[in-house]
Amino acid sequence: MRVVSLVPSLTEAVAVTAPGLLVGATDWCTHPPELTATRIGGTKNPDVAAVVALRPDLVVANEEENREPDLAVLREAGLNVLVTEVRTLAQAFTELERVLVAGCGLSRPRWLDEAETAWAALPPPGTLRPAVIPVWRRPWMVLGRDTFAGDLLARFGVRNVYADHPERYPRIPVAELNAAGAELVVLPDEPYRFTATDGPEAFPGLHAALVDGRHLTWYGPSLTEAAAALRAALR
Repeated sequence: MRVVSLVPSLTEAVAVTAPGLLVGATDWCTHPPELTATRIGGTKNPDVAAVVALRPDLVVANEEENREPDLAVLREAGLNVLVTEVRTLAQAFTELERVLVAGCGLSRPRWLDEAETAWAALPPPGTLRPAVIPVWRRPWMVLGRDTFAGDLLARFGVRNVYADHPERYPRIPVAELNAAGAELVVLPDEPYRFTATDGPEAFPGLHAALVDGRHLTWYGPSLTEAAAALRAALR
């Protein structure tokens, strides 16, 4: 089978499970580092002609990360496009199995069982801590409703103060973020690379937790270590 992945998380999942299966991946697919698949552009602007030229048996995509017009062109070219939806941890596990087992014809990988076990072993969250979770600055954007990262953080007792916002990634002025009643700001290093010197200074009254963006937003083999890593960072 020949597979093209338009989603970094799914690229890693396929590559770790069946090395050599991937013939194409996006420029943002950084894991595993030794991946040699042909690069076909970004998640939002893939070179659809290059994807078609690779003659894949399957293209894996995501409803949030990829644009429907691009996927429609791939379907019109006769390609089999599997589109995932991942907005919760439970969905992530379900969709990973669908991609790997139903889509790629592989056996369910051990790492997926290990990831489910690791997350199931988390203790119940204690006192809820209201938080804002920026994902970008200039302009400031935060996690809103119905996001995978928000679902993960809730398992550690982090209550997203914008979880009921009508938008999934609303743009909120920093002054409003600071006045939202949060006690904590969670700063991942992707998609915007927040660091100890770029981010916390904008929230002088809040505790700041710097977290690995891959652990917070990727659904794949990183889930085996993400529960422990996020717990430690938030502690």
